[in-house]
Amino acid sequence: MAEPLRIDLDRTSPVPLYHQVASAIEAAIADGRLPPGQLLENEIALAARLGISRPTARQALRGLVDQGRLVRRRGVGTQVAPARFRRPVELTSLADDLARHGREPGTRVLEHTVVPAGALVAAAMEIDEGTSVVLIRRLRSADDEPLAVMTNYLPAQIAPTADELATTGLYDALRHRGRRPRTARQQIGARLATAAEARMLDEPARAAVLTMARTAWDEDGSVIEYGTHIYRASRYQFDTTLFTG
Repeated sequence: MAEPLRIDLDRTSPVPLYHQVASAIEAAIADGRLPPGQLLENEIALAARLGISRPTARQALRGLVDQGRLVRRRGVGTQVAPARFRRPVELTSLADDLARHGREPGTRVLEHTVVPAGALVAAAMEIDEGTSVVLIRRLRSADDEPLAVMTNYLPAQIAPTADELATTGLYDALRHRGRRPRTARQQIGARLATAAEARMLDEPARAAVLTMARTAWDEDGSVIEYGTHIYRASRYQFDTTLFTG
């Protein structure tokens, strides 16, 4: 373990001691003094070193765990959480966004098959129910860490091959076919991961995941893909910029 973080407490301040401790740790995470993966002292050691009660130390650490800034691992201790990937809510692919932020995208194609469109997929893609579409399911990673499970349905005539998608983002592959995403409708939500999803994403059972469902149209107004994606809430968040009218 590295040298403990220096934390100066103002015991005359109206700001609670637990909040002062948490703020000092959070500031050190933000400026890089506590990098991702850094192991912190436990609450007993922290309380003894700072001259505070154990419940105060516990409250400070628990608050940062609840915010996703720290993680507790059985048999390891409390560590600084890996940095979250922030993605703007706009019409881009995950591969494009990862590359733009200096992260190395990776893909494992889990499924690539032709299926008849069910009622929900058919409605989203504006086609008749039972029409053949290509179902693609991929495990996407950033710097070799699992980040998202992405399920997409595409018209069979424009669907990239599994080999292409192992090395190329979906929207890049579509652009190579002359089909450029122009507009999209998407819904963002959250739920608990299934057991299979948690295993794929290296998360605890019933961990929270972010969800996104998107239908994208090209410049001619034709649907080129419908996707349902899940993202690790512990590693991922959406950013939105709002303007007043």
